[in-house]
Amino acid sequence: MWFISKVKNQGGAAVEFNDREPIYRQIANDLRRQIVAGVLAEGDRIMSTNEYAAAYRINPATAAKAFAELVADGLVERRRGIGMFVAPGARAQLQSEGREHYLADTLKPAVEAGVALGLSEDEILRHIKAILAAAQRKEAK
Repeated sequence: MWFISKVKNQGGAAVEFNDREPIYRQIANDLRRQIVAGVLAEGDRIMSTNEYAAAYRINPATAAKAFAELVADGLVERRRGIGMFVAPGARAQLQSEGREHYLADTLKPAVEAGVALGLSEDEILRHIKAILAAAQRKEAK
């Protein structure tokens, strides 16, 4: 990849830009992940366009495009003269959308692949329960 840049997002995690997807979309998706994870809560102020541009070493227009996408999706709201904030209901909206995509795009194909490989219903459920238990332990930490 010709372009990779590590920066810290508002949650303190490193973000790597890649050349497979526009940078503005990568920023918007990172903010979506932070909202779903609860790193950014409803009503939290997010960095301004200029703060993002400086932190990510990008053109302010790129950051503005990411914010415009989030505003259009109803996840972020502009408060004139104050800044950008996570919109009420943003986490619930993202969780609902994410569940639909997860079930259709991840779980269904995974179960179908397991069946095609000859796994029984009991084997599939046992593995799902083990994975779920491990994920819950990780979440509790």
